[in-house]
Amino acid sequence: MIIYVVAAIAILVSIAMALGRALLGPTAYDRILSVNAIGTKTVLLIAVVGFMNGRPDFLDLAIVYALMNFIGTLAVLKYFKFGSLKTGLSRTRSGGDK
Repeated sequence: MIIYVVAAIAILVSIAMALGRALLGPTAYDRILSVNAIGTKTVLLIAVVGFMNGRPDFLDLAIVYALMNFIGTLAVLKYFKFGSLKTGLSRTRSGGDK
C-alpha cells in the first residue's frame, strides 16, 4: 500500500514540474508537449489511485482519458500547423510539383 502512495506522490511532483514547463515554455510547442505530458501523467495517477483503492476497473477510465489526450494533442498540433482543422494533412498542389 505504501508503494502506491509513494508512486502517487512522485507522479504529482512530475505533474507540477510539467506544469512549470507549460507556464514557462519559450514556444507554443513546448507548452503543448508539457500539457500532453500532464495528460499522460494523469492517466498514470488514475491507474495508481484505482489500485490504491482496490478498484482496478479505473484502468478503463485511464485508457479512455489517454485516447482523448492523444487525439486532442493531434488536433491542437494540426491547428497550429495549418491554422484550421478542416484542411488535409498535406498542402501539395495537384500539378505534380511538390
